[in-house]
Amino acid sequence: MKPYQQIAIHECGEALVEIPAELFALERPHPYQKLGAPYHDSAVDSPYYLRQGVIDSLIVAQKQLQQDYPDWTILIFDAYRPVEVQQFMVDFTFAEIAKAQGCELLVSEDRRQLILEQVYQFWAVPSLDRATPPPHSTGGALDVSLVDRQNGQIDMGSPIDEISKRSYPDYFANSNEPAEQEFHCRRQILKDVMVAAGFRQHPNEWWHFSLGDQMWAWSMSQQQENHQFVARYGRC
Repeated sequence: MKPYQQIAIHECGEALVEIPAELFALERPHPYQKLGAPYHDSAVDSPYYLRQGVIDSLIVAQKQLQQDYPDWTILIFDAYRPVEVQQFMVDFTFAEIAKAQGCELLVSEDRRQLILEQVYQFWAVPSLDRATPPPHSTGGALDVSLVDRQNGQIDMGSPIDEISKRSYPDYFANSNEPAEQEFHCRRQILKDVMVAAGFRQHPNEWWHFSLGDQMWAWSMSQQQENHQFVARYGRC
């Protein structure tokens, strides 16, 4: 169990609604749908849904970004993710790591546990327990990046979902290389507008932000030790 999964959930019942495509850039076709992820098994057959309050805050972040950097737009890479899709992507990532290590046909139990440790550094456990939902399955978490006026993706130093330390938000913070300093600057710009709008960043992923879920509540409680926050979004 991860620390944030111990946070209590007081579900507020807020609606899960479609992200207004005219306000943001959307990753199309969606990368997980291209892989065959089973969105069709869910009541919501699109990854571009979030809780209404999350969308409201995302619009605030977008306005702040374009006030400071008018040529840039927030790119929505992923948002709501049914538990079935979470399971699919955990299995897919496990298979990719096993293949890269040359053991896709037969994986010993020891090796399996080592690979799962790698997987779960970046992917939440696809739990069906209402007390420990994957963040994306609450409608309160999303993966974002930046695009320019021509819809070209801004280079952030590593791709979304990369299983490596380069994915850590501050990985390039102390680099003396100009290009890597620029990667850190871009990541910081994204973080600043998201945090100012009420989001909190995943400690291992520069692209993942939460609002209202257990990870958000845990992060808020860490910053304000005299107040114990609770999550308002559980599994949809």
